[in-house]
Formats: sequence, structure tokens, C-alpha cells
Amino acid sequence: MIYDETQCQLGEGPLWHPLRKQLFWFDILGKRLHTKGQHWQFDDYVSAAGWTSETTLMIATSNALRHFDITTGEHHVITPLEADNTVTRSNDGRADPQGGFWIGTMGIEAEEGAGAIYRYYKGELRKLFAPITISNAICFAPDGKTAYFTDTPTQMIMRAALDDDGWPKGEPHLHIDLRGTDFRPDGAVVDAAGNLWNAQWGVGRVAGYDPAGAFIESYSFAAKQTSCPAFGGDNFSTLYCTSAAVGLEGPDQGKTFAAKTHYIGQAEHRVIL
Repeated sequence: MIYDETQCQLGEGPLWHPLRKQLFWFDILGKRLHTKGQHWQFDDYVSAAGWTSETTLMIATSNALRHFDITTGEHHVITPLEADNTVTRSNDGRADPQGGFWIGTMGIEAEEGAGAIYRYYKGELRKLFAPITISNAICFAPDGKTAYFTDTPTQMIMRAALDDDGWPKGEPHLHIDLRGTDFRPDGAVVDAAGNLWNAQWGVGRVAGYDPAGAFIESYSFAAKQTSCPAFGGDNFSTLYCTSAAVGLEGPDQGKTFAAKTHYIGQAEHRVIL
């Protein structure tokens, strides 16, 4: 079903705030943060968020991680993010179980290898993986021992082992191989049982994979360019999904959707500043 009628040129970054019981999402190309019945306009591209308190978010923009006050709309820079690089913007991001925030960058025109994946943790921003063309599918196993991510054009979702503080240890390994298919991995989220749910660009679906990487089932949506899922709602059993209208025609392209499931999501983790 359609959760919100707002048509986003590039809907992304849905976040269910567990204290507010409220969904936030972005239109990257529109430079807007949305919630039902309200939006906030930014000067820069905005793409992903984590919650820091009941009334504040950390928001990734094209050149910084910013602290945003939901009540007033005011925001300020926490740390620069590729601020001297005019080629790139932020893209996919999510908080990890240790309280860090992972954020990917990419070229504004998807320039090959222009991006990277970073982690902010307790005041430090550290580059983790590069070069990346289109950073996506950043999400985490419930026990905090594994991170997942993709560089979308590779069609490979990778897994990386994490140490006790949430930093990667060793090289990432292939987790889900979508090469040779029509499935281009976009944003992803992991549920409470460790299943990974991946929005797949161009085919209008969110596909689920068990902790071993085997396909479980998928949920289809009316928009072709499904971009990122999030669990929320009562008991975290509603699967939300953003989409993108850019380059397409049709009344439902770019809208945000919701599907009732028999899976239970994780509450999104708080970012420790």
C-alpha cells in the first residue's frame, strides 16, 4: 500500500524513529527531509539519518554530518564529509549496534569510483572502504559482529566482520551474489532474526535473504525504482520502502510504501555523538 503520496525524485534513507514512532525519509535530489505531513528544505543534498535523541537526528548532507533539531528545524555541522570534493554527495547510511554511523558517498553523476564508505564513532570520522561508485545496502547483524554493504554496479552485497567497537577487521567477503540477474542492490536493512532485506532498483521489489545469504521471499511495490527499506510501525513488523521518480512517468513513482509482514525488524540504534 502507499504510505505517503509525496512523489520524490530520489526517495531514500527511511528511518523509523523508535522513540517518536515516526518515519522520516529523504528526497536526495529535492534536498528535502520528509515526514508524514511535513518537510524541511535544505541547501545541500541530504540522504540518510540516525537518531541521537527524541528530538534530534544526525543527517548526512553532500558535505557534512549535521545535527538536526526536529522541533525547530535548526542544524549545525558535527563533522565535514568530503567537504572539499565538489564531485561527490552522501548516499546510503545507517547507525550500527555500537552507536556508530556508517555513511557512503558517491559521485553526483555516479562517476566511477568517486565515492567511499565512512564510519563516524564517538567524534571520529574514518574512511573504511574505497573506491566505491554507488554506496548502498549499509546495514548490520543484530549481534553487532557483521556489517553489510554494496557497490551497486558490482551487484555483490558484501559482509565485513566487526570488532567489539564496531570497526571492520579483515577484508570483506561476498555475501549475496546478484551478478547475472536484473537485480541491482540498493538500500538494505536487517531484521531481528538476522535476515537482510534489500531494495532492488529497477524491478520494484524488496527481497529478503536469510543470514546465510539464501533468498527467502520478496515484497513487490507499485514503483519501479525501489530504493531503501526500513522496519517500523507496531511491533516493527511493517516494511516501509522509498522509491524514485527520476526518469520515469506514472502516478506512483517516487512514493513511499508500506507492507505488513510476519517479520520483526530491529529498532534503529542511537548514534553516539
